[in-house]
Amino acid sequence: MSADARNYPDRPYLAVSAAIIRDDRVLIVRRARMPALDVFTLPGGVVETGETLHEALVREIREETSMAIEPVALAGHREVIVRDAGGCVERHFIILAFAARWQAGEPKLSEELAEARWVQLHEIANLATTEGLRDIITAAFKLMKVEG
Repeated sequence: MSADARNYPDRPYLAVSAAIIRDDRVLIVRRARMPALDVFTLPGGVVETGETLHEALVREIREETSMAIEPVALAGHREVIVRDAGGCVERHFIILAFAARWQAGEPKLSEELAEARWVQLHEIANLATTEGLRDIITAAFKLMKVEG
């Protein structure tokens, strides 16, 4: 799927992201491209036709970071609707965020990622993040029974 199909869509796109927990830390990534250029978020991407949510999550994390994960449970969701100056919907995503267990590998940057950090929850307070990131990570920590 080309990135252009996601601009001015005729329907919302379903996406997945992962709060990957390793010990008492979570992986956050800084985006290298628009629309979230230089903003910290969770790694993930669009679900492809025929994939389950867990299959899409494992694939997207492998493609973006070269890491292996185990999806655990849904930690929350976000709706992203971006309108242009004329009020037309420029981008529309429904993002299902999962708590996931780190299994193997270290994050490798891709053309989509400018930076990757393993952080504790309090460390994201002064970073530019996507809306609701702290709430998703908090929910993921609770699901994984990790102290944040």
